[in-house]
Amino acid sequence: MYSRITLCVCLEQVEDVRELVDSELGFQQATLSCPSQSKTYMFISNEKKIVGCLIAEHIKKASRVLSEPADQKITENNVLFEYRRAWQCATKSEEALCGVSRIWVFCMMRRKKIASRMLDAVRNTFIYGTYLNKNEIAFSDPTPSGKLFATKYSKTPNFLVYNLLT
Repeated sequence: MYSRITLCVCLEQVEDVRELVDSELGFQQATLSCPSQSKTYMFISNEKKIVGCLIAEHIKKASRVLSEPADQKITENNVLFEYRRAWQCATKSEEALCGVSRIWVFCMMRRKKIASRMLDAVRNTFIYGTYLNKNEIAFSDPTPSGKLFATKYSKTPNFLVYNLLT
């Protein structure tokens, strides 16, 4: 059982990590649609360091990313091109239950399945007694690297997105 003081310290540390994640992802004063309905997942290394963070929130609707033309498939080799290229999503919304507002892994710990493991934990625990399917999870305005991750994790280039920045 945690004391109230310990809980307050933990909440302050979570906020500090969120600020670091926002800075690294390029968010400027980004807010969650309903902070009381969000959950923050942290990945702690064997060295007791926070090396991953995922913030998920309850959502109702999301839009599907439209496929790239066959001759323009995104690969890890042309990720730099992706930074300069716009992408599109469908105008019709679909039902979704969980929105991944932010997902971040410390640069030296990437490519170790940490982001996938955090998303698996979200799927298992986000809604009590429910295991979420990959098509019930949406990503909020992913970075180009985030788009590559979402495509790989979802096993489709047509993953769901929500809360797109305009």
